[in-house]
Amino acid sequence: MSRDVERFRRFLKAGMPGPHAYVVLLGLTRFDFPGVIENIEKGLPYSAFERLQRNTAFSTDQLLDLLQIPRRTLARRKVAGRFSAEESDRLVRLARIYARTLHFFNGDPRAATEWLSHTQRAFRYVTPLEMARTEVGSQEIERLLGQLEYGVLP
Repeated sequence: MSRDVERFRRFLKAGMPGPHAYVVLLGLTRFDFPGVIENIEKGLPYSAFERLQRNTAFSTDQLLDLLQIPRRTLARRKVAGRFSAEESDRLVRLARIYARTLHFFNGDPRAATEWLSHTQRAFRYVTPLEMARTEVGSQEIERLLGQLEYGVLP
């Protein structure tokens, strides 16, 4: 288990240091709203992609698809060292969804990754990862996890 995931698990037990503590999965240290927005607007460093990949165990191809970034663009971002604001926003969204799923599965990264990767009846047999490609789909994932958390079947 990565250090970032372990740190997030400690946040789950001790209480979150802020509403956006999930950005720890990207290697960020500011969890306040202005800090997250500032990081998105200036563009996340390339290392945020590497951290998210290590923390989620998703393949490069999976992440590129989820983030809607062509492989050649990723190569350019690696050289430049930074993502655009729009790409950064998608990285943050994916970190949020993964962290929400981790929370639901009591910090178990294997269970979170497995659930996100398997089709769900509530999504008409589409995987949550496919849903996470858009903000509306991400909100539906969070809504479903909230329902499941409170025992409300979809």
